[in-house]
Amino acid sequence: MQHNMRQISPALTSPNSPLFLSTAPRLKSLVSIKLRIRSMSSHIVGHPRVGAKRELKFALESFWDGKSSTEELQKVAADLRVSVWKHMADVGIKYIPSNTFSFYDQVLDTTSMLGAVPSRYGWKGGEIGFEVYFSMARGNASVPAMEMTKWFDTNYHYIVPELGPDVEFSYGSHKAVQEYKEAKALGVDTIPVLVGPVSYLLLSKRAKEVEKSFSLLSLIDKILPIYKKVVAELKAAGARWIQFDEPSLVMDLDSHQLDAFTHAYKELESSVSGLNVLIQTYFADLTAEAYSTVTALKGVTAIGFDLVRGHKTLDLIRNGFPPGKYLFAGVVDGRNIWVNDLEASLSTLQALEGVVAKDKLVVSTSCSLLHTAVDLVNENMLDGELKSWLAFAAQKLLEVNVLAKALSGQKDEAFFSANAAALASRRSSPRVTNEAVQKTTAALKESDHHRATVVTARLESQQEKLNLPILPTTTIGSFPQTAGLRKVRREYKAGKKVSISEEEYVEAIKGEIAEVIKIQEELGIDVLVHGEPERNDMVEYFGEQLSGFAFTENGWVQSYGSRCVKPPIIYGDVSRPKPMTVFWSTLAQSMTKRPMKGMLTGPVTILNWAFVRNDQPRHETCYQIALAMKEEVEDLEKAGIKVIQIDEAALREGLPLRKSEQAFYLEWAVHSFRITNSAVEDATQIHTHMCYSNFNEIIGAVKDMDADVVTIENSRSEQKLLSVFSEGVKYEAGIGPGVYDIHSPRVPSTQEIAERIEAMLAVLEAKTMWINPDCGLKTRKYSEIMPALTNMVAAAKLVRSRTHLG
Repeated sequence: MQHNMRQISPALTSPNSPLFLSTAPRLKSLVSIKLRIRSMSSHIVGHPRVGAKRELKFALESFWDGKSSTEELQKVAADLRVSVWKHMADVGIKYIPSNTFSFYDQVLDTTSMLGAVPSRYGWKGGEIGFEVYFSMARGNASVPAMEMTKWFDTNYHYIVPELGPDVEFSYGSHKAVQEYKEAKALGVDTIPVLVGPVSYLLLSKRAKEVEKSFSLLSLIDKILPIYKKVVAELKAAGARWIQFDEPSLVMDLDSHQLDAFTHAYKELESSVSGLNVLIQTYFADLTAEAYSTVTALKGVTAIGFDLVRGHKTLDLIRNGFPPGKYLFAGVVDGRNIWVNDLEASLSTLQALEGVVAKDKLVVSTSCSLLHTAVDLVNENMLDGELKSWLAFAAQKLLEVNVLAKALSGQKDEAFFSANAAALASRRSSPRVTNEAVQKTTAALKESDHHRATVVTARLESQQEKLNLPILPTTTIGSFPQTAGLRKVRREYKAGKKVSISEEEYVEAIKGEIAEVIKIQEELGIDVLVHGEPERNDMVEYFGEQLSGFAFTENGWVQSYGSRCVKPPIIYGDVSRPKPMTVFWSTLAQSMTKRPMKGMLTGPVTILNWAFVRNDQPRHETCYQIALAMKEEVEDLEKAGIKVIQIDEAALREGLPLRKSEQAFYLEWAVHSFRITNSAVEDATQIHTHMCYSNFNEIIGAVKDMDADVVTIENSRSEQKLLSVFSEGVKYEAGIGPGVYDIHSPRVPSTQEIAERIEAMLAVLEAKTMWINPDCGLKTRKYSEIMPALTNMVAAAKLVRSRTHLG
């Protein structure tokens, strides 16, 4: 197949459209992908986009640092897209998605498509380029970033749209059409994927100046014309299918919200005429009302459901599904890394054949594979038994296709036999079960896990011991991880492959801790941290020292933008063989007379940021982790550490999407946290940290955790947290609402931080308020954190002097 620049749409080669790489100059060197003739109906909701070796991460960070060009970044992105499409085609997937790649976030991409750019970014129209796009995501020297929060109940973060009645929507990014054309030029006819119009609005927030009474859904008729233009261009480009992701359908929706779906797709009906339209849902069950709504949508020819988490939805389907419509059955788990029970999935699919016409039943993933690791083939250190239990994204493609083949009468007996053997191996393996741990966990009682006295009395006892100023300053835990520090850790973990001894490693880390303490003392910070130089990740570090955990080399999962995490795998019962942090914390405390925080990750966060075993209830695994962390807390206290932070950054993100299931989750999650510290003395101050989620709705659970001090994200969400206190919620424990956003390179001024602190003091008591950043400083550079922390301490002193608190 020959290609030249004249055959490519001008939009594809526009220098003002850096969200998409024109592949035309490179297509001459590519061989067109020859699609197999596929009779099986298989589909993938979405695919990881960072690359098996985090290629996108490194390309983004190089670009942001000014070390590489726009063209170099675009080339990496194009290579990743091509490799994903080619791999899906080679495996035999029939319905391959496009426009699931993103340079930062799919919701931000939709904001760009709709031209819903907040005025502070100075966009004047035309195709949105990198400068505006990344400013919305990360902020810049002049303006802050848009708010970031969790994508439903996952560890992925999206950029929250800011909308109001005066937003002028315009077609600002042609990315969806351009990527469809890019794939088609390679010989791959994809399903373009768009965030659906109703979910987009339900995931948005009102702009700061907009009245609370304003309904975001009132904007539906303003954004639909843009969607119609996109659909028209996709049709003109030859698209035969289009996928609208409407995950908000799994939420508890009222009749007004459900009516918005009916209205939106009725309005789109004429535009999508001639296209097959897939409405994709995921992450939870649908209510009967939502199911009735989505199955009755006009112009919709297919509906996708999560049948891994959606057992009640499966019952709804069995009781009736619209004749003539396609059912995309999400039977392969997109959220975890265990091999599928193929026989069970096939049984489910065969049962659905009695409800849905055989040629209308499509085997799919439960959600996008964005939430799992990329490819098990890159794992060389996992033992054979454990590896046989696992399936990453690449292996899940095979599972989807082998199920589709089996459903069409082409069952791969060898594949199914190997799958059954892996499942049997996991069930019977002695490494999974620890009877002593299970017995201790089963004996837990709620009444056993409460602090002996109320928080107000504890705070008085702690103040006598710590003697802190009013508005004490601290940081969340981690300090920047330099290239040199990462190299030391990497060489030490490599063992014999490189020449760094344990003694050399300890000295290197000790030197890093000493430098971090010196910095904090010179800045005038009141409660110090050791900077966590020995830790690669706040969950992985602990998991490596707990039994029942396994780790990957390249099991990276995108958290947001270029930020990737490598979740541990919890395969068995959890226990703590020996102390994990006591050596480093006591070493750090010996270097300063100021209070040094012992830094731990809480059990709920370890659970929610791991790939968790699916052969027992999640809360039982969480209790096991809590008992292990309890031992660590008590050892830290015995070693003389009087301030211990137990981070529960992910408590909110594990909250079930359906309200009927939330009380039970919060009960065991709060109980798990209290298990860790219920036995410490009154004078030992327990901190916790939470970040980047909407906590207002669970403030009661935050109070029930009974921590002495909670530090919490606040600045990036425009101090939304404070509204709960201005509405009369009484919070007697210490609280540190973040005063600046560490996920942006922007450095706030002393005056800006001081004004933020004073706004907090309007609703919080000075005697319980702490001054701290939003989150840990690991991802920032020293050149960014030094002026920011300097300004933070200066702002605290300024406010003390202004209000006669000092």
